[in-house]
Amino acid sequence: MIGRLRGRVDGHGDNWVLIDVGGVGYMVEGSPRMMDNLPADGEAVSLAIETYVREDQLRLFGFLNEEDRSWFRLLMSVQGVGAKVALAIQGVLSGAELSQAVAAEDKAMVARAPGVGPKVAQRIVTELKDKVPEAQFAVATPQGDVSEVSKALGEALSALTNLGYPRAQANAGLMAARAKLDDEESSVEALIKQALKELV
Repeated sequence: MIGRLRGRVDGHGDNWVLIDVGGVGYMVEGSPRMMDNLPADGEAVSLAIETYVREDQLRLFGFLNEEDRSWFRLLMSVQGVGAKVALAIQGVLSGAELSQAVAAEDKAMVARAPGVGPKVAQRIVTELKDKVPEAQFAVATPQGDVSEVSKALGEALSALTNLGYPRAQANAGLMAARAKLDDEESSVEALIKQALKELV
């Protein structure tokens, strides 16, 4: 299975990009959000890859970071959600926005994606509310670097769940806390303290 591709952009279409890796071109499908954030043709790129194999086809789906790939896998685990729907959702919602929508069980937010009806949106927020990926807070560059704030948020989430808060509830509290604190204030301790206020 292919898990990551590093190469150069060698052309693209509406929902695919060709990555040249040592003279071999890999056609990778992706969401509109990913396509909009790709470097120009000829420039270096590194994509997390989800390999999808069926009897009659092999497809590669690309993501700018591991968080997005985690969300793709989660979305695909929901009944009635295929690759097309998962990519459509990721095309309109970032990982942080998906986390927020799932934590708040906001099906209307998920239903903003083309081709996603209210029933599927409801199923997504219901089934995934306790499965938000660990990398949900990652503010990652295409090179895979993760900010100190992201690390602090991950540690704060772990601490809150260890205190007995359900994962979805802890996530919602931290999302609210992050919105009220700037980067300099976002230590693990400060995030936990603010999140506890939000969870009262």
